[in-house]
Amino acid sequence: MMRALLLTAAVLASALRTASGHPGAGPGATAGPDAPDATERRVAIRGVEVYGTRPLRETGVRQTRIDSAVLREHVALSMADVLTYNSAIFVKNYGRATLSTVSFRGTSPSHTQVTWNGMRINSPMLGMTDFSMIPAYLVDRAQLLHGASSIGETGGGLGGAVKLATAPAPTRGWGLHYVQGIGSFTTFDEFLRLDYGGERWQSTTRLAVSTSRNDYRFRNRDKKENIYDEEHRIIGQYHPTERNRSGAFRDIHLQQGLYRTTRGGDRLGLDLWYVNSDRELPLLTVDYGEGAAFENRQREHTLRGVASWRRLSDGWRAEARGGYIHTWTAYDYRRDKGNGELQPMTRSRSRIHTLFAQAQGEYAPGSRFQLAADLTLHQHFVRSADRNVIRLDGDRAVVGYDRAEAELSASVTARWRPTERLGMALTLREELNGGRWAPPLPALLADYLLSRRGSVVVKGSLARNYRFPTLNDRYFLPGGNPDLRHESGFSYDAGIACALGRTERWRLKAEASWFDSRIDDWILWLPTPKGFFSPRNIRRVHAYGVELKGRIDAALGGPWRLTADANYSWTPSLDEGEPESDADRSFGKQLVYVPRHSASLAATLSRGTWSLDYKWCWYSRRYTMSSNEPSPTGYLAPYFMNDLSVEKRFALRWADLSVRGAVHNLFDEEYLSVLARPMPGIHFELFIGIRPRWGGR
Repeated sequence: MMRALLLTAAVLASALRTASGHPGAGPGATAGPDAPDATERRVAIRGVEVYGTRPLRETGVRQTRIDSAVLREHVALSMADVLTYNSAIFVKNYGRATLSTVSFRGTSPSHTQVTWNGMRINSPMLGMTDFSMIPAYLVDRAQLLHGASSIGETGGGLGGAVKLATAPAPTRGWGLHYVQGIGSFTTFDEFLRLDYGGERWQSTTRLAVSTSRNDYRFRNRDKKENIYDEEHRIIGQYHPTERNRSGAFRDIHLQQGLYRTTRGGDRLGLDLWYVNSDRELPLLTVDYGEGAAFENRQREHTLRGVASWRRLSDGWRAEARGGYIHTWTAYDYRRDKGNGELQPMTRSRSRIHTLFAQAQGEYAPGSRFQLAADLTLHQHFVRSADRNVIRLDGDRAVVGYDRAEAELSASVTARWRPTERLGMALTLREELNGGRWAPPLPALLADYLLSRRGSVVVKGSLARNYRFPTLNDRYFLPGGNPDLRHESGFSYDAGIACALGRTERWRLKAEASWFDSRIDDWILWLPTPKGFFSPRNIRRVHAYGVELKGRIDAALGGPWRLTADANYSWTPSLDEGEPESDADRSFGKQLVYVPRHSASLAATLSRGTWSLDYKWCWYSRRYTMSSNEPSPTGYLAPYFMNDLSVEKRFALRWADLSVRGAVHNLFDEEYLSVLARPMPGIHFELFIGIRPRWGGR
C-alpha cells in the first residue's frame, strides 16, 4: 500500500432554520447567503489519508503524461508545440507549419513509434510521424513511454513511443465549443466541436481549419549584401532581411467519434479522422531568385478509422480493434525555364492503404498477479512513384515501387507484486515483418517503494529491441537496399520518483532517471559513386544520459495559484562504429542534429478567471556534420525560446466566453532548428472562444 493523496477538506454548510433555531423552518423553507435571516455554519473535518495500490499495469513503467489542460491551451498548437514545451525529448522543426519530428534519448525520429487509439500511424515509407500535422485540440490523451517501457505497447521504439487517444466528452445533453484565432502573417485558425452525451450514446464532432500566408520576415545570415561607395568600391557588408518565400499553407482536420455503452456493459466505439493538407515548402536561406520562379508544394489526403470493442468484468478485460488508413501524398517541384513558364522537375505520388487489427486481454486472478497479451496486425499496400523521369528515348518513365507487406506483433506480459512494496513485470514480444522474424524481444521492469512518506519509488528496466528497415530504405529507386539488416539494441534505465506536499496547499512531484542504450547496425543514407544516396548498416551508436522532470502545484495565498512543469535531458549519443575510411572523423562524435542538452519549462499563474502562461525551451548546439567540425555550417548555435500568453474567461447567462492573447518568440530570437530553414521572429495570436449554454452538463 502507498499513500497516493493527502486530502484535507472543509465542508461549508448552509444555515438551516431547524439547526439555527429560527422560527418558521420547515419543509420547503429555503435560506441562502442573500436571505436576511440566513446563518452560515462552517464545519471543519480533520485531514483524511487516502491509500491506494500502485497499478499493476504501470509496474516499472517510465512515462510522461501530458496534462489535458495543456492540449486545450489554444487551437493553433500542434503536438510538436506541446512536446517542445512539456517534455525533454528533442523536437526537430523544419520551419513553421513544416515537418516536425521527435526523438527520444538520442535516437532518430524513425525510432519513435506513434499510436492513435491503438493503431500505429508511423509512415510505412519513412518510418516517422510528422507531429506538425496533429492538432493538439484533436487529442484527448497523450502519453510518452520512454525506452524499454514502449515494449509493452509496440516494438521498434528504440527510443520510445507516443500514445495518442480520443475520448467522448463528459457531457450530458448537447455541447458546442467554437474558437476563432487570428495571428501574424495573415494566419487564421478555427475550431468547432459539437458533443452529445446520453444514457447509452455519445458523439463528438471536431473540425479544425488553419490557413496562413506564412510570409514572416527574417534576417538571412547565409547571405551577404555589399555596401558600395560612390566609386563602386565595397566599403562594407550586411545580412539582408528577407521574407519567407513559398510558405503558405492550408490544413483541414475533421474528426468524428461515436460511442455506445450496451446494457451488458460492452463499450463500442468508432473514431474517424480526415486530413486535407496543402502546403508550400519554403525556399531555403541559400536559394536565390524570386519566389514566383519556383513551386515547391506538398499535398496530403489521409483518412484514419478505428472501430473498437471493450468489455470489463471482475478480474479480466478484453478489447478488440479494427482499423484502416488511406494516405495519398503528392510532391511537386517546378521552376522557371527562363521564359516565365514553370517546368516540372519532380512529380512524386504515393498511395498507402493500411489494414489494422488488434486483440488485447488482461486477467488478474488476484490483486497481486496479472497476465496480459496482445496480437496486432498491420497490412500495408504502398505504391510510390516519380512520374516525371525522362528516359533516353524521350518518354516519361515511372520510378518507384509497389509493395504489399504485413507486420505482425504479439506479446505476453506477466506482472507480479510479491509484497506491497515490490512490483515486477516481464514482457516477451515477437515480431514478423515482410516474412522476416525478429528474435524475441524481452523486457524486464521493476519498481520498489522505498518510503510511504513522500511516495519514494525506485524503478528499473532492461530490454532488447529491434526495428525493421522502412520500405523506402529497401525499395526506393534509385538507392534502396533490400539487403539491409534490422537495427537492434539493448537498453537499460533506472530512476527514482517522489511526491510530496498537501493537496490543498502545495504538491511537488519529481523524477530522475539514468538510461543507457547500445544500437547496432544503425541505418544511414550515404552518397554513392553513381551520384545518388543509398542506406547502409554502418553505425554502432551508444546513447546514454540523464532525464529529470518535476511538477509543482501551489496555492500562493488567496485566489492565486501556480502550476509549473520542468524537464531536462542530458543525452550524449555517440557514433562508435568502425570508420569508413582514413578520412572518417565520426568515431566518438555526437550524432548529427542531436543536442546534448535540452530543457523546457511550462508555468501557469492563475487568479480566478485570469491565467498567465509562460513557456520556455532550450536546445544546446546541434552538429550538422558527423565529424562535429566547428565550421560555420558544421553546427547550429544553441537557442532559447520564450512564449507568453494571457487568458480571461467570462461566465454569462447564455454562454461561457474566453479571450486569449499569445506572444511567440517573446524576445525575437534569431535561430535555426535545421540548417538553411528560416524561422519566424516575434509574432502574435488572438483567440476568442465561446461555449453556449444549452442546458447540457
